[in-house]
Amino acid sequence: MIQRIQTIFLLLASACSFLTFQFPFATDQVMVDSAIMNDGVYNLHDNIALLVLFVVGGVLALGSLVSFKNRKNQSLLARLAFVANLVGMVLVAALYFNDLAFQNSSIPDDGVGAYLPVGAMVLLLLAMRFIKKDDNLVKSMDRLR
Repeated sequence: MIQRIQTIFLLLASACSFLTFQFPFATDQVMVDSAIMNDGVYNLHDNIALLVLFVVGGVLALGSLVSFKNRKNQSLLARLAFVANLVGMVLVAALYFNDLAFQNSSIPDDGVGAYLPVGAMVLLLLAMRFIKKDDNLVKSMDRLR
């Protein structure tokens, strides 16, 4: 299981999805009356849909990791994890910019959590590429027999 490079990519993608719990998307020193930044920190706990999407993305990446014997299933789970992270990232941006449009205060500082979904998506794309390579290798070996 660990000898394949896509295993490392899937593990890191899952870690990126779960690390969004730890790191905020944005912080602001000025307390504002806002829907998502009322405590000065914009993180996963401000919206239940974000929480669900990133948990689903991380669990799907882990599910893809453990389904290494079935490459078709592994590829499908990796694609679904990619979609979950993509939808989560779009929702993060939409909520952030919608909230920013109604604020008249300073612009918040970006946090590490804003870049973790992008990292997870890049790692999932790399994992899908190497899963496809393995599948092509197995198919070519079957043709030789």
